[in-house]
Amino acid sequence: MAEDHLAAPKPLEEHRRLAVFAGEWAGEEMVYPSRWTAGGPATSQVTARIDLDGFYLIQDSRQMREGKQSFATHGVFTYDREDRLYKLFWHDSLGYYPPSPASGGWSGKALILVRGSLRGNARHVYEVIDDNSYSMKIQFSPDAEGWADVLTGVYRRLH
Repeated sequence: MAEDHLAAPKPLEEHRRLAVFAGEWAGEEMVYPSRWTAGGPATSQVTARIDLDGFYLIQDSRQMREGKQSFATHGVFTYDREDRLYKLFWHDSLGYYPPSPASGGWSGKALILVRGSLRGNARHVYEVIDDNSYSMKIQFSPDAEGWADVLTGVYRRLH
């Protein structure tokens, strides 16, 4: 048929792999001392869904410390068919806007994404533990060589 070339693109297996992080999650976190906050334990509620015809994982989180919301995030994950890397568009309640998405790929069971800014480099590592849990760490580096933990957590599926 002549119209075949007009068919909308379909998500690839790489897009479908992101579904492992979809769901409702409860997280136990450790916040490391930084210029933005004192360190200490925290809990998080994470809601993530596959949306926009299967091309994106949209993730929202709310972190609580000492009974008050202390941090919130909105992440949009996808796979770029052109450069063949995963992308993470990250927004959080610190209010900084990233100049470009984090970029990376899978290493074993871990999705590793790195982004740079004028303040330095951030690395997000999401590692599948099993069907009902994953770990996450956000790390910072001034030079993308030595990485220091900013936030670590383990998240368990609620349902």
